[in-house]
Amino acid sequence: MTDAPEDRPEPTTTPLLHPAGGVPPVLSTAREFAEAAEQLAAGDGPIAVDTERASGYRYSQRAYLIQLRRAGAGTFLLDPIPEPQALAPVVEALDGPSWVLHAADQDLPCLVELGFVVRELYDTELAGRLLGCHKVNLAAMVAEFLGLGLVKGHGAADWSRRPLPDEWLNYAALDVEVLVELRDAMDAALVESGKAEWAREEFRNILTRPTPAPRPDRWRKTSNIHTVKDVRTLAAIRELWTAREDLARRRDVAPGRVLPDSAIVTAATANPTTQDELTRLPVFGGPRQRRQARLWLAALDRARELPDDQLPARKAPTVGLPPINRWDQRNPEAAARAAAVRPVIREIAEANELPVENLLAPDLVRQLCWDGIDPPVTAEAVDRRLIADGARPWQRALVAAPIATALDALG
Repeated sequence: MTDAPEDRPEPTTTPLLHPAGGVPPVLSTAREFAEAAEQLAAGDGPIAVDTERASGYRYSQRAYLIQLRRAGAGTFLLDPIPEPQALAPVVEALDGPSWVLHAADQDLPCLVELGFVVRELYDTELAGRLLGCHKVNLAAMVAEFLGLGLVKGHGAADWSRRPLPDEWLNYAALDVEVLVELRDAMDAALVESGKAEWAREEFRNILTRPTPAPRPDRWRKTSNIHTVKDVRTLAAIRELWTAREDLARRRDVAPGRVLPDSAIVTAATANPTTQDELTRLPVFGGPRQRRQARLWLAALDRARELPDDQLPARKAPTVGLPPINRWDQRNPEAAARAAAVRPVIREIAEANELPVENLLAPDLVRQLCWDGIDPPVTAEAVDRRLIADGARPWQRALVAAPIATALDALG
């Protein structure tokens, strides 16, 4: 039996406090980018890639720093903000070699926005999940597989700040310092565990899967909105949220820094009709909010003027399938299928030391259980359904036959 995560001793590590070659300068001009591109193109092997964004400070998810490292070339820190179009030579140099990233989903969107093209990638976080690692952050992976202790502490910083502090740049350079070595160590572990091809299929899937559609009614995620029952007040929250979103987008400031959720709910509930009433509310009395008072009052006015048939529903409309705990009433046959299939999936995941969600996407499992499989229920029929839903070959090989057995036993 394997130890529980809390029982596992922390690996002994050697501190990795500074890049071996020192912290490189931040490059920001067309000439500097062109020189970096030449060196990267002349290097060897895969390229370690990372970015730093300013989530929590900025509305956009743009890259405010790009870190690159390649054997034979060294480490490069690129500031894409002043001249993003000048990155073209770097984009060209990276179009071809394999990339190594940690948590690729976080970095790829902002790199694609800048024109970068990745043909092949290796995601060390995803590799860690396939290996059943209990902690998959970069520092934990580097400690476990390389015995090194990474400097931590600046990932959530405001990377839009200029100039960037030296200690932040040190942290950023270290993020790619041993990323390729980490990949090599993890790849060896994947080969040993028989999961190397699983990883390749997952990495290819990252590059080919469609971008998820935006969530509808995002305003319903406003903190403490569950305390509001009146639909006219919900309309006020929606209008204030939308006004804040528009302002945050225009200014490229995180919405919560424009106006906190708590202030939105307070104003919607109090329903002030004058600037004086509004500015007596918490938060709205500050200088910044006084300057925006007309914007917030206009949002509240729109909510007050809405005809009843345009007010939001008290509860969010159900998108997709209902919660599984309601299936007994909505679709008893689907509930029975879920009760039979989900334990099978968990058992297979545990036997292969995988997170359940990496063995098979929960949404895929729910939809399969909701719809069922037309008889005769065979492994081949289940496999066809899994192919249609985007399951990878390694996943189908593990689950198709056991799912068919579980469903067939229901009669």
